[in-house]
Amino acid sequence: MARHNVSDSGRIFKSPVLEALTRTHIAIPLTLFYGSGAGAVLYGILKLQLDVAGSIGLFLVGAFLFTLVEYLVHRYFYHMEAGSPRKARIQYIFHGIHHDHPRDKKRLALPPVMTVVVAAMFLGLFRLLLGPYGWAFGGGFMVGYATYLLTHYAIHIHRPPKNFLSVIWKHHNMHHFADPDGAFGVSSPFWDHVFGTMPRDRHSKQGTAKA
Repeated sequence: MARHNVSDSGRIFKSPVLEALTRTHIAIPLTLFYGSGAGAVLYGILKLQLDVAGSIGLFLVGAFLFTLVEYLVHRYFYHMEAGSPRKARIQYIFHGIHHDHPRDKKRLALPPVMTVVVAAMFLGLFRLLLGPYGWAFGGGFMVGYATYLLTHYAIHIHRPPKNFLSVIWKHHNMHHFADPDGAFGVSSPFWDHVFGTMPRDRHSKQGTAKA
């Protein structure tokens, strides 16, 4: 997979209409996801009269669960084995082009149409599984996703801060510019530690085995 430190966006579709639908300003998905997340939990508490402590607890669990989903999707879907031209095309559309053009501001998040579909799908799923409390859990999940988008955007567009958050910048930059087969967590390296996909750990084990 090619990786270039460039700001141009490349092209996915020949159709100018489809091509336009692949891009978005980061403010749009952030507004939709933070708004739907906050609205969902407030709807449960204020309208459905759900327990406040329980709702806040499920909200936090939902936000934490998103970090696992983020890791799994990035590792197994975005970096799927492209065993056929069709899979290679899907992988490139969803993620490969991002590795080719990591500084393209308009392709660092799902476009608005997909954003609405994804938000509605997950909120509906959690409502089905958890009943009324699905609003709180789903709200946390939406906020978790929005926070991931904000983090991902900041990493690619801004210089790393001179504080503890610089670890997140370094972790994701390792994935892009050193080892695309590791460091799959974006908002946190937590799941890379859990599942053993920290690049340094894996290389250390290989070096020990060879020795």
